[in-house]
Amino acid sequence: MAASIDDFIEKFTTAVDFQDPVEITADTIFGELSQWDSLAALGVIVMFDLEYGKTISGESLVSCQTVGDLFALIG
Repeated sequence: MAASIDDFIEKFTTAVDFQDPVEITADTIFGELSQWDSLAALGVIVMFDLEYGKTISGESLVSCQTVGDLFALIG
């Protein structure tokens, strides 16, 4: 079953562990989110591994700007 962007956004939101509700779309620039920090990045890397069986590097993460860019890393 192919991953959907909506499912990915839900998993991303959980991985980043937002304290306050935040509206996330594929066009959201995740680096501009108030909760985005090194711990959030680690959460996203772990999410890729556990949820999608994909290993992504910090370099891959840095090369992305939007949540949609991250979603594209699933392949």
